[in-house]
Amino acid sequence: MFTYLKDLWNDFEAATFGGNQLELLRYRSNLLGADLRITNFGGGNTSSKYEVKDPLSGNIVKVMAVKGSGGDLGSIKTTGFAILYMDRLLALENVYRGEKYEDEMVGLYPSCSFAGNTVAASIDTPLHGYLPFDHVDHLHPDWGIALAASRNGKEKMEVFNKRFGHNLVWLPWQRPGFELGLMLRQSVADNPTCAGIVLGSHGLFTWGNTQRESYINSVTIIDQLGQFVLGHAEGKTLFGGPRYQTREDAAHIAAQALPLVRGKVCQARRSIGHFDGAAEALEFINSVDAPGLAALGTSCPDHFLRTRISPLLVDWNPQTQDLAALDAALDAGLEQYRKDYTAYYDAHKEPGSPALRDQNPTVVLIPGVGMMSFGRSKKEARITGEFYRNAIRVMAGATGMGNGKPAAGPLPHAKDPARSSEFVSLNNYVSLPRSEAFRIEYWQLEEAKLRRMPPEAEFSRKIFLIVGGGSGVGRATALKLAAAGAHLMIADLHPESAAETVALCARFDKEAAASCSVDLRKRETIKAAIEQTILQFGGMDGVINTAAVFIPPDADGHLDEHHWRTTLDVNVTGNYFLARESDDVFEVQDLDAVIVLTSSANAVVPKKGSEAYDVSKAAVNHLIGELAIGMAPTVRVNGIAPATVVAGSTMFPRDRVISSLTKYHIQFDPHDTTEDLRAKLAQFYASRSLLKEPIHPDHCAEAIVFLASDRSARTTGNVIPVDAGLSEAFLR
Repeated sequence: MFTYLKDLWNDFEAATFGGNQLELLRYRSNLLGADLRITNFGGGNTSSKYEVKDPLSGNIVKVMAVKGSGGDLGSIKTTGFAILYMDRLLALENVYRGEKYEDEMVGLYPSCSFAGNTVAASIDTPLHGYLPFDHVDHLHPDWGIALAASRNGKEKMEVFNKRFGHNLVWLPWQRPGFELGLMLRQSVADNPTCAGIVLGSHGLFTWGNTQRESYINSVTIIDQLGQFVLGHAEGKTLFGGPRYQTREDAAHIAAQALPLVRGKVCQARRSIGHFDGAAEALEFINSVDAPGLAALGTSCPDHFLRTRISPLLVDWNPQTQDLAALDAALDAGLEQYRKDYTAYYDAHKEPGSPALRDQNPTVVLIPGVGMMSFGRSKKEARITGEFYRNAIRVMAGATGMGNGKPAAGPLPHAKDPARSSEFVSLNNYVSLPRSEAFRIEYWQLEEAKLRRMPPEAEFSRKIFLIVGGGSGVGRATALKLAAAGAHLMIADLHPESAAETVALCARFDKEAAASCSVDLRKRETIKAAIEQTILQFGGMDGVINTAAVFIPPDADGHLDEHHWRTTLDVNVTGNYFLARESDDVFEVQDLDAVIVLTSSANAVVPKKGSEAYDVSKAAVNHLIGELAIGMAPTVRVNGIAPATVVAGSTMFPRDRVISSLTKYHIQFDPHDTTEDLRAKLAQFYASRSLLKEPIHPDHCAEAIVFLASDRSARTTGNVIPVDAGLSEAFLR
């Protein structure tokens, strides 16, 4: 039955809801939102009208449940729907003063809320309310928007209707709101047998008499639109053919370019980056028509709310130019982009418009390399990139339906034919007029959505590489930073341990942590870990190293040459290489950054049998000062000096714990668990401190997080002791 989509509806599962229309609406919505070809993240909306008992009057009344403002169909719960009395919603027409005043209607939606429902009704509420159908789907499928954004879209829609036996109706562009709701109602009244409505430059409306019927109508029409649109593109060279070729080392170039781009586009406010080097994206970016199409901008309102009116396509030849030329091209492109964006704002702003936002692009296209997208989180950056991939598919579909000749007459997208010239087209693709784009992007109602978003956490928009994050202090630090909104690359000699830390961090944000392996003895693995961090999140704002090695001496208290060198290689040289490789990124990125290293109380308290470890930590203390001087003023370098941390430390395996207990003449039962033995040893170390308390990973992590935060913004070159008060280590 379907060529591209699947019928995901399960009658048995649907029956478990016992006819509960709100649960069935949630189920239907989740199925539709599960496929990004049907609608993008956060895009589109669904509704159901049904009868319920009014808890106030006891009467049976008709209500409408519709996706609340800012919700996502794929993940929405029943609590995410606004529920309104239908009679009150329809009565709003009596006080409607016309299109010029339609925004004021949103303030009246709360007065229509049913039974104390407090979910904010979206601007699309009247679009559903005034359609005379019980179940309505408003979706943004790529293939549907391709038709809606084609110069010959209305003409092709008629061809589609004849081929598939439908009666879709074309409705010119109208910004979502009360006026569009009335237009939809009138369109159905004028075409009582219509099966759906194509909104010019916008999307698709379909419906049904039951939840199942609405769902199957939607996926059927969308799948057939896919057959229709992709069939036109078959065998055609899209976007004018290739202008550039993708570089074989595109991922490596991206790792070098991402911090450069991030630093330039995030001077006003940091963002997290996402890299997309997929063939679909590069086919467009490398094409002859990419400059013209990219400059036109997107069509569907959901697209440019994420991607801005247009991306920045960097004027750089990947076959003949180097990174220095890319740097210069970025500067030139960004300068022009900011000028153009400011001019766009100035040309269309009104007395009540929100203030000018960041003039930098959220999508940057680099020929031969790929697409970079930016947002306040990895998820948002990824979704922004996905939206532009949607836009690419729309442009591909629209240009594929062209025949090389402009359609005759005014564009059908304009409600008033006299304004048809405001819609600009290239190769059959039609973009929204800049004035209409501005009315969406700087809409007071969209601004209100932004204001409703929760405040950002302390480390939101920050990216950290945590070396040694697979256990102990490193893991504790990762969990604290993750809870505070940070994005983390967890690197460890044991990749399985790093992956475990990522799994623990996932409860805060599934996309904000990733893992990789690293061996501080090998500079190439440090480079690789940094490159993976950049490709995952777009750059770095800090590096934290809690990894170290302690190798016990032999029975005579001696350490052989190999183990001596290993200790210094890991604990000293590894820190130096980590800082140097990171500084290359920080210098290119040109954003304030931090490094936090882990020293030890042993750095200033000599002991028998730990010479290599103690010397290495003394060197770390001095290295922190040297790096702080050498990397100033952009990078702050600090460290912590814990007393012995036994709990959770990989440096204290069972045999070492037993050896230490024996050394200090502490009685123990050899059958005790490793954790019990560790607790005995930790308590012994605690007894030698002023506070008589053991040092746990969390205590060290608190100090690290402080040094990584803006709370220590005037601190560099310092080492904070976390030792519960070791008097022999004072004055260091």
